[in-house]
Amino acid sequence: MSTSRAVLVVVDMQNGFVREKSAHVVPVIADITRRWQDAGGDTVFTRYLNFPGSVFERLIHWTKLRESPEIDIVPELTDLAARSTAIVDKTIYSLFSEEGARLVRERGWTDLYICGIATESCVLKTAVDAFERDLTPWLIQDASASHAGSEAHDAGILVSSRFIGKDQIISVDDVPLNLLPVPA
Repeated sequence: MSTSRAVLVVVDMQNGFVREKSAHVVPVIADITRRWQDAGGDTVFTRYLNFPGSVFERLIHWTKLRESPEIDIVPELTDLAARSTAIVDKTIYSLFSEEGARLVRERGWTDLYICGIATESCVLKTAVDAFERDLTPWLIQDASASHAGSEAHDAGILVSSRFIGKDQIISVDDVPLNLLPVPA
């Protein structure tokens, strides 16, 4: 499979999700995103947007991430998000909203290198949705975190390995930047 059909998916790196237990991943994601973009690779950032009456509010009583500054991409990644192929706003866990699914299909991406917050929810769901669409997800474990802490992150990695295969869980050092198309 051609890695030129790869995309780096940066999931929900928003002020409302970056907390003490997840802040350590911000510079890691900034570094891999910068190197990915400099190597000519496509990037997609997602932003989760909550709304009154959402299923998140009704069933899990979660009312955060409704407005700025909570919904904004963290300052350390703002410039990288501006350089990205797309920023997909979503009201679900996964990149694969109607807009996200259409973007993946139209761009012909086959390999999704996924990182961000939270490993056990939005990162996991994006990886599983890619798998179920016959795409190849790669979950970058050291470029992902949970605002709930390392126990939730580790649980997300375990469940992801069961859903998409343990070989699909990789580290930043495994990301094939040398195989991306050379920038024009």
